Amino acid sequence: MAFTELKHPLIIDKLSRMRRKETSSKDFRENLNEIAQLMVYEIFRDLELKPMEIETPMTKTIGYTIDKPIVLVPILRAGIGMLDGIQKLIPTARIAHIGLYRDEETLEIHQYFAKKTESIDESYVIIVDPMLATGGSANKAIDIVKGWGVKNIKFVCLVAVEPGISNVLEKHPDVEIYAASKDEKLSDKGYIIPGLGDAGDRIFGTK
Repeated sequence: MAFTELKHPLIIDKLSRMRRKETSSKDFRENLNEIAQLMVYEIFRDLELKPMEIETPMTKTIGYTIDKPIVLVPILRAGIGMLDGIQKLIPTARIAHIGLYRDEETLEIHQYFAKKTESIDESYVIIVDPMLATGGSANKAIDIVKGWGVKNIKFVCLVAVEPGISNVLEKHPDVEIYAASKDEKLSDKGYIIPGLGDAGDRIFGTK
């Protein structure tokens, strides 16, 4: 498995809009959801299908449907901002939730909430979070999801940097990472540069 940067003119344009510090929360959210929607096509390229008999207005034929449920797992709170765009294309997707926060001094990750869906161990699971910085939150979320018995996991973010990418792939080589952009570096406080700022604050208009 590997890291994939989804470079596409529409994604690059929308991500550039999101990076601007003057972008409003409304425009930030809208572009975030539009990028997530654009990423879906590549993220789900390898989904397996199963045949089923269907009837068109003309005749009976064989159609295909996705063979397992899809579960989206946002890392609270910023991951919530990516759900609507994906659900527009996959309205049947179920939603689990994982709540994590990072100690700003030690950068240690703490869990405060985790709620899985029914039969999640038999599903395709997509963990979503706008940022992949140090990899601490991603690894913690993947640990939780694997603890639910899930085997097929992807991690999807907007921006990622090498320390986080390497950290996740080293600990979870079976998990594929998708990002809209691979950014330059981490600051000494663990923030992505050039990045987006605090994605949660920009999504919800908080400080």
